[in-house]
Order: sequence, then structure tokens, then C-alpha cells
Amino acid sequence: MSQRPIRRIGVMTAGGDCPGLNATIRSVAKTAIYRYGLEVVGIADGFLGLIEGRCRSLDPRDVSGILTRGGTILGSNNRANPARQFVGTDEHGNALHEDLRPRCVETVERHGIDTLVVIGGDGTMSAASRLIECGINVIGIPKTIDNDLVGSEITIGFLTAVATATEAIDKLHSTAESHHRVMVCEVMGRNAGWIAATAGVASGSDVILIPELPFQWDSICEFIDARRRHGPGFAIVVVAEGARPKNGEAVVAQVDVQSADPIRLGGIGAVVAHEIGARTGLETRTTVLGHVQRGGAPIAADRVLATNFGFWAVSALMDGARNRLIVRQRQTYTDVDLLHAAGRQRTIPLGDPILDAARAVGTSFGATLEVPPGARPPSVIC
Repeated sequence: MSQRPIRRIGVMTAGGDCPGLNATIRSVAKTAIYRYGLEVVGIADGFLGLIEGRCRSLDPRDVSGILTRGGTILGSNNRANPARQFVGTDEHGNALHEDLRPRCVETVERHGIDTLVVIGGDGTMSAASRLIECGINVIGIPKTIDNDLVGSEITIGFLTAVATATEAIDKLHSTAESHHRVMVCEVMGRNAGWIAATAGVASGSDVILIPELPFQWDSICEFIDARRRHGPGFAIVVVAEGARPKNGEAVVAQVDVQSADPIRLGGIGAVVAHEIGARTGLETRTTVLGHVQRGGAPIAADRVLATNFGFWAVSALMDGARNRLIVRQRQTYTDVDLLHAAGRQRTIPLGDPILDAARAVGTSFGATLEVPPGARPPSVIC
């Protein structure tokens, strides 16, 4: 696409939903219309709508009153991937894929869209990077409850997910104490344990298990048994869905051949509860929060974050940005090369302050936390 004056932008939400998407759509649209006099086109259901050409104009009335609403008025889809779209299976049941990017280019040209503002996580940015190869200018906005997008210290939806998880764990605490049980709470986090670590610290959980640090059964059970013998007769364990034992594998819940990312994790909470119960003799229960973490209204911090990201996305675009990801680094909004973030995930560094703080107050990670001498990288390191 030629570099021409920006007159019309497209906005879309892709991947899993999360609190704050509507607040971001609102900010993008109102900034574009009120400050810069642009036209805004909403693309339905993420990349699927882009492939199928399902677009509609957005005016201020369309995005008014949605700041506090969860979900996304545009819809989303976490199966579509324009460069490798599932189109069926062969006679052996193997998935068949097709490059449908030409359809996306056709949609962009037919609707006169000069730039796509894409709101999504690492999978979304990976898919968007393949559209850049076709000449489409993409401005990315980071949203994912997993907080794992490279380049940004925080993503839209994360803080609300942590608040939801913390509230749930707080409620498990009282029932665990009353019945002298071990309560295991499984939260989302496939490769990055930001939700588990942050909600675990916020709730005062006793054991936190994250993908970055494979755990040892003996370490967990000895820690819990010591609590039974010398302290409170109960324990709270928070486990990210991607956590795994040392030399073990993550627990796979489902394989979805139609998805661009077919492996779905889940079930580690039940495995952890079973092992703790069998090894310690303590009554153990499991709670899986699942999609509860994605739902509901965004908390105030996410509303402010989304509004800032939307504003900065349009402002950067009008300042000449091309193929950039809007990020926040050390409390400052800026942008980085979108291709730098595509296909990568931001995991927790083993020297991150949140892990140090958790261990300092007696939290167990079920493993020895080995950190190189002098290594204390801050959370913003990506």
C-alpha cells in the first residue's frame, strides 16, 4: 500500500477476549474522529471478519457508553489466521490450511482503509505481521490477560484478571482455613506465570507454581507438611495452567485442529491436588477459574490503560508511525517495531522483584530459585 494521507482507519479485536477491549475501541474511535477528523471502520470478529469483508462504519454514538463493558462490541475470533487459515481436513484427518491474505488486502482496499489498528496479544501480532508483508500498515495495541507481550511492561486486561483471581483466592482462603484443607486454584498462563505470581502475592498464597520454574513434588509436599505440623493446618496453592513438574510435561486439555494454536492446556490443578493429597494425606480440593478471568467489566486501572493505549495508537499513526506496537515501558507510553514482538512471549525473569518479594515473605515456588549473581532484572525487561 502506498503511503498516502491517513483518512480512514480500521479497528479490530482478535484472539481471546478480555476486559478493556471496548474501552480501547472507544478511545481509538473517539481520538480518530474528534482530534483528527478521521473515518473509522470496525471489523467484525477479528481476522475472520477481515477475510470475509465484514466491516461497518463507526461513529461516536456507536462507541459511547461502552467504557465500562466487558467483551468487545466488534466480536473476536481466536481461530482465524489469514496466512494459514484452516479450511478443512484431508482423508487422514490432517488439517489443511490456505493463505487467505489476498482476501484481507481486498477488504482493506475495498473499504478504503489506510491503516489497521489491531488490538491483541502475541498470537494476534504474529498474524498481523504477515499482513505487513502484503503492504498493509498495522498499528498494534497490546491486550492479553497473560501480560506476556514482548516490549510492554503491561497489557490491557491483565490487571482485571489479577483482581478477579485474587478475589476468588481470598474466598478459597476462608474455606481452606475452616476445614483444614489444601485448596488448589488453577489460573490462566500457558507459558508465562504473571497472573499466578501476581494474584498469588496479592492473596498471600502459600505456594505459587509457574511455567518459568518447573516444580518438584517433594519440595511442595514438604513445605505443606511443615505448615501442618508447625503452623496453620491449611494451605493455598496457585498454579498457572502451563506449570509442570521438573522433567515433566504440561497437561494438555484439548487439541483443536481448527485453531491457529491447536494445543490447549488445562488440568494441572487437578494433578497437583491429587499428588498433594496422596503424598501428605491432607484433604485437597481444586478450583479452576477458567474463562471467569476473561469476563466482566474492566477495573479502573484497565480503563485508564486502554484509553491511553488507544490515544497513543492514533497519535503515533498520525505522526507517521508504520507497523509499530504501542507499549508502556517504565510508566511511559511509546512504540516499538511490531515485528520485534511478533512470535515472542514475555515470561517472568527468574530475578524479577515479584519472585524475590514472594520468597521473602515465605512463599514456596516448589523449586530452588537459581538466579545468577547480581541479576535482579525489573519487571519491565522484555
